[in-house]
Amino acid sequence: MRVTKVAIAGFGGVGRATAGLLLSRRDRYRRVHDAEVRLVAVCGSRSGLADAEGLEADRLTALETGLTGPEFVAASGADIVIEAGPTDFRTGVPGLAYIDAALSAGRDTIVISKGALVHSGPRLRKAAHASGAILRLSGAAAAALPTIDLLQTSLAGCEVLAVEGILNATTNYLLDSMANRGLTFGAALAEAQAGGFAEADPRNDTEGWDTACKLLLIANFGLGASLTMDDLRVEGLQSVAPGQIEEWRTQGLVPKLVGRLTRDGDTLRAGVGIRAYPLDDPFALVSGKAKAIRVITDAMGETIAISHGAEPLATAAAALKDLDHILAARTA
Repeated sequence: MRVTKVAIAGFGGVGRATAGLLLSRRDRYRRVHDAEVRLVAVCGSRSGLADAEGLEADRLTALETGLTGPEFVAASGADIVIEAGPTDFRTGVPGLAYIDAALSAGRDTIVISKGALVHSGPRLRKAAHASGAILRLSGAAAAALPTIDLLQTSLAGCEVLAVEGILNATTNYLLDSMANRGLTFGAALAEAQAGGFAEADPRNDTEGWDTACKLLLIANFGLGASLTMDDLRVEGLQSVAPGQIEEWRTQGLVPKLVGRLTRDGDTLRAGVGIRAYPLDDPFALVSGKAKAIRVITDAMGETIAISHGAEPLATAAAALKDLDHILAARTA
């Protein structure tokens, strides 16, 4: 049985959920992949812990100050790096340094945070190809909602004509609360923040930037495009005019913040904004914190997937789906 060593860079809520789920699945990895998976290192921004023999759950509550950074991860001897830190698509940091170092060294890399992939996606894709490392990003591209997998596996061989996605749970909850419960934007946001699933500064969500980031990843990694944020027109909930929610309700329409990709000849056009759907459209039924994707292809027609996964476990599970794929690929 071969030993596979895993390190997790970024140890907030998602990183800890990923560690816990990985440790709970070790028997499965032995049975399915004939692999002894060891969690050999974890680190946050200021502290971490490493053990070549593997870390157990009871040791993950006492990280040591100063054990962090790409060099710390490399020194752990990890075969696979899971990057789960905070994200900034404008700079790519802090994840970019970890991903760069791992791919350059030929380490298979699973990315959960979006920022580095939006900032430097094409370059990182080339780095993985050059070193032979596997780069996967299910957790970054809408987590439990199958997006890139759907395009690359379930719809393989088809020409994708259009993609449309409700990709941000927070904005879907806000619009659902405004449209169906009559809450104001402020009241809905306060409720979401009190529930712990809206950020204290929610602008990346409410202004459409989070949706735009996920849409770029779907385009660039799922469809082989090379779009940048400058190629997108991005509008968020601030574009909803006073009285518009009530007008849509009167017309029997349900508003959603969606990212859209459409093919125009050889050109892929992308944008984020509010669209209102009739009540019999499946997107009108995507309520609360759920997410959804619709893909239209030349041969398979319309395919829709909807996800109701609870966070942060759903994102952790998406990352470990990638781990399963890597383990399978490396034993093929």
